[in-house]
Amino acid sequence: MNRPNLWSERKEILFEDNHLLIINKPAGLLVQGDATGDEPLSAKAEEYLRFKYKKPGAAFVGVAHRLDRPVSGVVALAKTSKALSRLNEMFRDNKVHKTYWALVGKCPQPPKGHLTHWLVKDPIRNTTKAYTERHAQGLKSELDYEVLGQAGNRFLVQVNPITGRPHQIRVQLATGLSTPIVGDVKYGFLAPLPDVSIALHARRLEFQHPVTKEEMCFNAPLPDIAHWEAAQPFYQ
Repeated sequence: MNRPNLWSERKEILFEDNHLLIINKPAGLLVQGDATGDEPLSAKAEEYLRFKYKKPGAAFVGVAHRLDRPVSGVVALAKTSKALSRLNEMFRDNKVHKTYWALVGKCPQPPKGHLTHWLVKDPIRNTTKAYTERHAQGLKSELDYEVLGQAGNRFLVQVNPITGRPHQIRVQLATGLSTPIVGDVKYGFLAPLPDVSIALHARRLEFQHPVTKEEMCFNAPLPDIAHWEAAQPFYQ
């Protein structure tokens, strides 16, 4: 069996044990398959596991959460049904602490705060609209944010979403602070990035291991891409 062109240890693969596979997803890769038919992260993970463990059939890969296609960063996959079931429950009950980094074009005002919106998704246009007042069809969505500093001609913002809604960080920063994420033309940034990604990175996941109950913390290094270079000094 030829080795598939997938990932390298300590670069894309952040952690693996009998129950979890933690990946630093590159921007542009789907987490789970959709109507495009493009190969998703879940399929690549299955191929990796089949090769590594010389499995004659399919390997189990469970997706408990997703990142938008143009977003990079840490994704937790389950290698067992027990782990998947418990991860699903933890994400649903907001027992997973998520930290994102975003680059924006101007400094948010105030530079630290809390945003609450009611989000309504338009599945036809694949966009989400944020309302500052309660909306009958809206899902209450909350996040905390803090400006970490200036990164070149951009500003680096740390975001901790309390809820997990489609496009939540993207639309809340654009609507609540008038600071769309760099490259995110869908939500108001003026121009796309050359690689058509957006400058949003899932930097950290913290949660209790679904089986061993150990407290886990996974940090995803920033992409080795030009628009993130100025933010590298902030990474520890």
